[in-house]
Amino acid sequence: MTAEPIRVLLADDEPMFLDTVGLLVDADPGAEVVARARTGREACELAARHRPDVAVVDVRMPDLDGVAATRAITALPDAPKVLVLTTFDLDAVVYDALRAGASGFLLKDVPPHRLLDAIRTVAAGEALLAPTVTRRLITEVLGGPAPRRARRPLDRVTPREREVLELITRGLSNTEIQQALHLSRHTVKTHIGHLMAKLAARDRAQLVIAGYEAGLADP
Repeated sequence: MTAEPIRVLLADDEPMFLDTVGLLVDADPGAEVVARARTGREACELAARHRPDVAVVDVRMPDLDGVAATRAITALPDAPKVLVLTTFDLDAVVYDALRAGASGFLLKDVPPHRLLDAIRTVAAGEALLAPTVTRRLITEVLGGPAPRRARRPLDRVTPREREVLELITRGLSNTEIQQALHLSRHTVKTHIGHLMAKLAARDRAQLVIAGYEAGLADP
């Protein structure tokens, strides 16, 4: 039985980008563009109407910026995953986008196959935050002053879960966490599942934010 194609919403104020990426996605048998938006507000309206699996949202758009659009889109019933696009490497607003519910971010100038891989990754419910990217995010964005940063309590988190969360926050992969804490793959995944439930995190990106807000990325 053939899997249904991933339904994609594209939101960007550049017509050429929309056309180029639209052709790219539609050329892949595993994905299809169901709507295109030129503004953040239009992206929200089309997301509610077409119920895509993934919304690819540019950070900078007229009418409603990408962060606000992400927050509105991820608040929808059966919300799509949001992949945020940014022109500048590690734009400072990436932090706010992740807090708003984005499952990851990508540079707009990535090779075509990387964009398709990113869409598949977030559609599968995974966060598009590779360990190296997470480390740079923490160092270059989260490591600086973050407005509205609030300490998040970890009262319900066990000592071992806290250790796992700290390593996630610092950018370690599951394999690296296994090696660092001498745990099995299954145990690491179990701890991550518990953390996501206790911290109301939808994916690994949200766990990074939770760990940062709890002070686990502090020197």
